[in-house]
Amino acid sequence: MILEQLIDIFLLVFLAIISIAVLRIRDLFTAVMLFGIYSLTSASLFMVLDAADVGFTEAAVGAGISTILMLATISMTGREEKPLKKKGTMLPLAVVVITGATLVYGIMDLPPFGEPDNPVHTHVAPRYIEQSPQEIDVPNFVTAVLASYRGYDTLGEVVVIFTAGVGVMLLIGRRRKRKEGISNE
Repeated sequence: MILEQLIDIFLLVFLAIISIAVLRIRDLFTAVMLFGIYSLTSASLFMVLDAADVGFTEAAVGAGISTILMLATISMTGREEKPLKKKGTMLPLAVVVITGATLVYGIMDLPPFGEPDNPVHTHVAPRYIEQSPQEIDVPNFVTAVLASYRGYDTLGEVVVIFTAGVGVMLLIGRRRKRKEGISNE
């Protein structure tokens, strides 16, 4: 129990250190590598917290595909970040503070975490446990929920990822055509 808590704390501190490093780095290649490390560390944290499905998704999408797409983008644009012009506006900070306050306000209405009499434990989970073997004939409850009960949600997520991938490929193709057109002239 104490060892698990120490591992959780270590991973969270490591995530915070990586976040600060990403904010301070000007080299985009290094930032992309740090983002990949951040995603892999997040996947490790999810695995330690027994969320294997989320951990595998984070490892595949966050550390894998996203890193490859960002490296491809850097190879076409350049490695150095352009210097920012200091504007002195507080609008971005205000948006973040208001969004954070709204999220905290929304969380206050949630039932206490882990309580056995929460609605999810008294209404939803018993129904899945008792009726999913007869309704779908899938022995694993997580698979039953993700593949059948939340099938449309999962399909929607796949469509969003596919659409984002097609959009990125179209943008990459357009940029290459422009470069080829300029070099041929």
